[in-house]
Amino acid sequence: MITIGQLARYVGVSIKSVRVYHDKGLLPEPDRDSSGYRRYGANDAIDLIKIRTLAEAGVPLARIRDLRTATEEEFQRALREIDDELTASIRGLHATQSRLRDLAAGRLAPLPTEVGAHLEHLRSWGFTSRWVGLQRDLWILVFATHPDRAIALFHDQTGTLAHPALRQLFLDYDHAHDLDADDPRVEPLARRIVKATQDRYGPGELPTLDATSDIPALIQGTVNASSPAWQRLDTLIRAQLDT
Repeated sequence: MITIGQLARYVGVSIKSVRVYHDKGLLPEPDRDSSGYRRYGANDAIDLIKIRTLAEAGVPLARIRDLRTATEEEFQRALREIDDELTASIRGLHATQSRLRDLAAGRLAPLPTEVGAHLEHLRSWGFTSRWVGLQRDLWILVFATHPDRAIALFHDQTGTLAHPALRQLFLDYDHAHDLDADDPRVEPLARRIVKATQDRYGPGELPTLDATSDIPALIQGTVNASSPAWQRLDTLIRAQLDT
């Protein structure tokens, strides 16, 4: 027979933990001997090892207490369930670790190969590095939040840029970044964009994410915040498309 301190030391837990297990009804509290000490035997050590193992696996103490009265079949089934939960948790942690390493390497999120190729085309067409970086970040956001709609929107944009005249509109939009908001070139550019949009899509709704998504507003807000001229372009374009 051993004392509570010896039991705790042999099993690898604190005396406080043993007392908590007593209070929670996980480990029966033995009677005291003639000297007033509680004495523990081999069965107590075995029970405590089981409790420690389950607790370290993240099993709540209430569930561990319930398992004390389980049949052997019920106990084994519970262990399999706990093992499955741990496997799923480990898989999730590995995925999180992979995303963390991508973040450390400057890769915020994986993008389809064709998106990367498209970004290189933007450079060859004369778009600024600022625009290419902005497009990369915005596509990362769209693919991360709306993977079911992102590829259709991406193909719509690449289809637009395949037309030289429409591509020139995007180039002009890109290069308008450094203009003053009241620059006389802003309004004509807005009118050209509105006309091209109406010619391409007609009076119907423009291709976008689902109607309840806040992502389009977040994206446009990010774009507008980087340039007063872009913000005014957005205001003018919206006003003319709504009329």
